[in-house]
Amino acid sequence: MTSVNYVTEEGLQRLRKELEQLKGVERPKISQQIAEARDKGDLSENAEYDAAKEAQGLLELRISNLEKVIAKSRIIDESKIDISQVQIMTKVKLKNIATKAVMEYTLVAESEANIKEGKLSVNTPIAKSLLGKKVDDEVEVKVPSGIVKFKILNISR
Repeated sequence: MTSVNYVTEEGLQRLRKELEQLKGVERPKISQQIAEARDKGDLSENAEYDAAKEAQGLLELRISNLEKVIAKSRIIDESKIDISQVQIMTKVKLKNIATKAVMEYTLVAESEANIKEGKLSVNTPIAKSLLGKKVDDEVEVKVPSGIVKFKILNISR
């Protein structure tokens, strides 16, 4: 069973732009590095060649993964998101019950996650515990250091 990757139009465009960069700029650059290393002679002890081939393998893996993510992506119309409960693409304001710290996250697909921007993957323990919950609900999240309790203060788009 293949999973669907829900993204915003902006997120899908960002993925396509990255794929275009990898295919159009990075791939030719690595091919050039391999050719230059090959021209230096004996490949059996050529560290430059080995490094370039390894970089090529990693690049091709990233390209393949991006192509799969894009193929499985479905665009979400943010204006139609139900904010009566926590779900993907909702912004959730939480309060850590123990520390009283307040934080806000937007739950997004794995491919759009960026904690610096407050975008939390729906696959994280916190997000999984929040899905389906409503304002004023309290949730317990199992983290490596134990259990953390949060109260949902607000849900928005």
